[in-house]
Amino acid sequence: MIINAKSPCRVDLAGGTMDIWPLYLFHDHAVTVNFAVNRYTSCELRTRDDGKIILRSRDQQAEETFESYAALRAARSYRLKLLSYVVRYWAPECGVELTTHSEAPAGAGISGSSSLFITTCAAFNRLTGARHPIEKIREIAQNIEAQTIRVPTGSQDYFPAMYGGVSAIELDPLGSTRKAIPVDLGELNRRIVLAYTGEPRDSGINNWEVTKAHIDGNRQVFRNFERIAEIAHAMRGALERADWAAAGGLLREEWAHRKKNAPGISTPLIDRLIAAARRQGALGGKVCGAGGGGCVIFLVEPEAKQRVSQVVVREGAELLDVCVAPRGVQILVKK
Repeated sequence: MIINAKSPCRVDLAGGTMDIWPLYLFHDHAVTVNFAVNRYTSCELRTRDDGKIILRSRDQQAEETFESYAALRAARSYRLKLLSYVVRYWAPECGVELTTHSEAPAGAGISGSSSLFITTCAAFNRLTGARHPIEKIREIAQNIEAQTIRVPTGSQDYFPAMYGGVSAIELDPLGSTRKAIPVDLGELNRRIVLAYTGEPRDSGINNWEVTKAHIDGNRQVFRNFERIAEIAHAMRGALERADWAAAGGLLREEWAHRKKNAPGISTPLIDRLIAAARRQGALGGKVCGAGGGGCVIFLVEPEAKQRVSQVVVREGAELLDVCVAPRGVQILVKK
């Protein structure tokens, strides 16, 4: 059997980090707003007759082989930890060869790892016949990712990979509930510019440091998130109304509050990019994900898109040509 799967990455517009349990429980009606982009993670999962487990990452140019599933379980460390932990959980009853690829640059902050967890878990869900619904696959993927990075994970990153499109992730004692935001995707595509500034210096620390500060009672962080929660609600409304000027202003305000949460969330290059883009007509910009590097998303008026794109390159970042991905995870099975 050969199973091919792919799912999109995402860009977060407002309310990020709120989705990490239990932060959203301390803010009424918390919500995160994001959209899927056509940068994909993909995998090919092949069954084998010899019992071997072969793991291969094309983008990392790395490979790892185990003589059996038992040998993988007994290993003390892994070169391809993400893939190894996925196989550990799904425990295939036959040998498998898993080859993956990610179109997200290293440390981009557009949830390449979360997308890859959805991609690979969806493939193994089909292989093993577990028949879990997509929401259960999300829960499994989120928990396995927490095992690999050893800190709590948020939920918002998985929903674009699951469903595509533009989403509001409602966060309350019930958990995480995804609601589609009705947006003209063509209009949104005309108004987004995505820049890659390079891999963060330490891509795993910012969200965890902010989470700890919030839990420890840092009043400034709490006030920042109170306002970020309000901004995310307003962003959802602005997108529903197609009020692009309001959405751009909210993106600016979200970033102003977010970068106060911890040192290192912004960098000199990020500050320079956002300032230069504003001079060329960008309505607003913010870092994707935890910050410290990675991608910056800009909302622009259509007539300013080319100018903003050009200044991104002049300032030393890489322009990523993206549009909204309308579909979530896709699976193709060959027997």
